Amino acid sequence: MKKLTNPWKGVKGYNCFGCAPNNPAGVKMEFYEDGDDIVSFWKPLPQFQGWLNTLHGGIQSVLLDEICAWVVIRKKQTSGVTFKMETKFLKSVSTESKQITLRARIKDEKRNVVFIEAELFNENNELCSQTLCTYFTIPQEQAKKEFFFTSCDTEE
Repeated sequence: MKKLTNPWKGVKGYNCFGCAPNNPAGVKMEFYEDGDDIVSFWKPLPQFQGWLNTLHGGIQSVLLDEICAWVVIRKKQTSGVTFKMETKFLKSVSTESKQITLRARIKDEKRNVVFIEAELFNENNELCSQTLCTYFTIPQEQAKKEFFFTSCDTEE
């Protein structure tokens, strides 16, 4: 498993709630490539709870949406936007967990539309949430001009 580089690190004004490493209010996700999957490990924090010691469903959605975006960033080497997410919350996630794991991969593609499936697992590797994300991609030249996207590689 290799860690992905963040193509926006150092871009002025980059403050993504999901992946910007310097956003004090953000979730600061990092990503790894494991074959066809993109993987993220994340530590739930009490400030992201909904009910007592329970990770808010909105935060779970952010985590799932963000990892789906990074599937496009790495596997398609471009950017784009989420069009639709269909999420199922199957089991609560404790904010006292040491770590949760997210995994995502391309399920299908039709022209510039990518369908990505993603799962969120608790520290006992139990499936807690899953989503199917429909993502509109943009041409690489447009991603370069409008999204400052160059490429997403793995660290050596």
